[in-house]
Amino acid sequence: MSSRIDGDKSGQVPKPVSRILRGPRPESVPGVVGTAVTVVGLLDIAAGVFPRFRHSRIHAVTEVLPGSVGPFAAALAISAGVLLLLLAHGLKRRKRRAWRAAVVLLPAGAVAQFTYRHSVIGVVIAAVLLALLLRHQSEFKALPDPRSRWKALANFVLMSAGSIGLGLVIVNSHPGRVVGNPGVYEQISHVVYGLFGFEGPVDYAGRVSWTVGYSLGALGMLTAVTTIYLAFRPEHPAARLTADDEVKLRELLARHGGRDSLGHFALRRDKAVVFSPSGKAAVTYRVVSGVMLASGDPVGDVEAWPGAIERFMEEAKTHSWTPAVMGCSETGGEVWTRETGLDALELGDEAIVDVKDFSLSGRAMRNVRQMVKRIERNGYTTKVRRVSELTDTELEQVRGAAEAWRGTDTERGFSMALGRVGDPGDGDCYIATAHRVEEGDTSPFGDLKAVLHFVPWGKDGMSLELMRRDRAADPGMNELLIVASLEAAPALGIEKVSLNFAMFRSALARGEKIGAGPVLRMWRSLLVFLSRWFQIESLYKFNAKFRPRWEPRFVVFRTTRDLPRIGFAAMQAEGFVTLALPRLFAGRRRPKPVRTCAHHHVQTVPAQAEREVRAA
Repeated sequence: MSSRIDGDKSGQVPKPVSRILRGPRPESVPGVVGTAVTVVGLLDIAAGVFPRFRHSRIHAVTEVLPGSVGPFAAALAISAGVLLLLLAHGLKRRKRRAWRAAVVLLPAGAVAQFTYRHSVIGVVIAAVLLALLLRHQSEFKALPDPRSRWKALANFVLMSAGSIGLGLVIVNSHPGRVVGNPGVYEQISHVVYGLFGFEGPVDYAGRVSWTVGYSLGALGMLTAVTTIYLAFRPEHPAARLTADDEVKLRELLARHGGRDSLGHFALRRDKAVVFSPSGKAAVTYRVVSGVMLASGDPVGDVEAWPGAIERFMEEAKTHSWTPAVMGCSETGGEVWTRETGLDALELGDEAIVDVKDFSLSGRAMRNVRQMVKRIERNGYTTKVRRVSELTDTELEQVRGAAEAWRGTDTERGFSMALGRVGDPGDGDCYIATAHRVEEGDTSPFGDLKAVLHFVPWGKDGMSLELMRRDRAADPGMNELLIVASLEAAPALGIEKVSLNFAMFRSALARGEKIGAGPVLRMWRSLLVFLSRWFQIESLYKFNAKFRPRWEPRFVVFRTTRDLPRIGFAAMQAEGFVTLALPRLFAGRRRPKPVRTCAHHHVQTVPAQAEREVRAA
């Protein structure tokens, strides 16, 4: 019996050494180069801003980094550092444009450094990074993200704010050379003047004023150049659902729509779609902050799902987007993870009520029964109809009320919201309305007091899409309309109704039971705390009133480190986080949500909050 160590073979180079000689694996080059560029950028900025840093031990390293050049070291180091930081994220995401910019910037910095400093080591570092980029250029093929010229304005605002902040650091980084004792106003004025290339009110002894002036001027120039570039580069608008795409999706839903309660939400027109090669399945998605966000299960024949998923992953790879799926079912999660190697995590539970099992009788339904009877005694009536049965006048009233009673400036929802009411193609949707005639009522919506909108779920189901009510109406409008919808369901041929989505329901339910462990109780306490803003607990309790069965929903992701980014992108898509510039003039002020007693959980949140948490 013999044993051997691979690295000890005669005439062979040990594995660690051979690995170093071969360099990093091709698939890891974008991450390695992006990280290296980030470090270089930060050190270049530090070397240009802080004079003490330039005399520290670490300056021996920064002396040889690309960008720290000659007499204009401060200004050029800051400029190169900012540019490299802007490029680093694009390099990590394998963007072709970032690769092109880095290929130009690295040799330019090396030439400038050799010209002014005669530094050979700096040239070597730039050459190594450049060699990696050139050798592995096939790894940088990602196409641009959807973009518009609004990004130029956003860049101007962010770069200006960052330049002013960094400029204040530069102005105050030479305390021993400042003449006099300038105040904050003079310092800010000096920064602003410097960004435009003018001399400000702060004066320095020696040549420091030149250093500060060049540094501020470089920041101003970078702000102007990047803004101009973004303003004049070609637009890449986000993909939208075309009329042909919508027709194909409706055909798939007509045949397979009963499989997933979220299937109809694939018809949102701010989504894009990829079809399987056979055209028998499709995945709809939206790109948000570099995340390719799908929702629900693929639409269509289960046998064709793998083909649609493969097209989805190919599109994500082409643009270097982070793939993710929000709110897929257990079956959908199994197919996604099997076909792609992605991972899945339970996100929460969907509340589904089987119409044949629903009844207001019994002790468990006592609170709901009493609330509904009280509201009916107050003169409220309900109607549950298909959208196609509403008159044009009624439809306009519903649309106007849904807009006026919205509790937020922006429409919320993505994965579990359609985003429209009464579209000509949505005649098979359902509308539940509450009415009360009041003497002297001047409401532009007549006797309309609350609205529920449902979308079809196959031929025998419907899924709740929107909940809106008049703030002046009695508490309990949502309970009234849900009960009315469930009672009217048999006449409409409906056997199952999907209500709201309850995030982390199982943790909330198990955490309040006797015998729950300290970790589970702590997790539940955190969710209850977060419910102050996201109404997690109140939505769970509101759903539980109707004694539903709970169907788990999952989020599918590539790696754990992607979860924060996916979560942020999902919150943007759902409308909980808005990165758009604030409107200078609001057309009108929205009324603040009315808060009532803690017993009526759903009334303590904005009118759409129930559905908003479901959509999260």
